Amino acid sequence: MGYFDKEFSKRQLLFMGLFFDLIGMISYVFPPIDIVWAPLSAWLMTKLHKGNLGKIGGIFSFVEEILPFDFIPSFTLVWMYKFYFKK
Repeated sequence: MGYFDKEFSKRQLLFMGLFFDLIGMISYVFPPIDIVWAPLSAWLMTKLHKGNLGKIGGIFSFVEEILPFDFIPSFTLVWMYKFYFKK
């Protein structure tokens, strides 16, 4: 069983999401990181958020990260949707 197979708490998901969004922002300083980070962020999104939310979030994260100017905190937005708007 891998690390991402377990269920994370609301707080853990928030902190991991903020950290992953910060990694995505590094591409402003070093743009080639997007080549590696875009598919990795999509995979992480599907592992952190199970089901359709993770799949849609993964696609959104990949597209947002592969574009030259990514400024949307996709992990944080998916977290907000999951815990505050998806009622």
